[in-house]
Amino acid sequence: MRILFDQGTPQPLRRQLAGHSVDTVYEQGWSTLKNGVLLAAAERAGYDLFITTDQNLRFQQNLTGRHLAILVLKTTSWPKIRQHIGRIQSAVDAINAGAYLEIAFDVSP
Repeated sequence: MRILFDQGTPQPLRRQLAGHSVDTVYEQGWSTLKNGVLLAAAERAGYDLFITTDQNLRFQQNLTGRHLAILVLKTTSWPKIRQHIGRIQSAVDAINAGAYLEIAFDVSP
């Protein structure tokens, strides 16, 4: 699966998603693109999944008809995310094209 990390998505997560190709918005030169244009560019480039920490994305964008799956991590904290790697890996492996999923993180795993 081709995955694109938004700005704010902790980079150490990349190493935890073995078997997937992971790029970042920055690496693609898309750091200045606004969300709608960014999502369209990601779809045109053939990405399957966009991982972001932008919790307002679904309120700012019309996601209807998108082929790109979107996974929202409801924290930017790597220590919190690291405690839930299994949940994230399962979500990434199971997500379908066009799906929107949020993962919240509490203090305990």
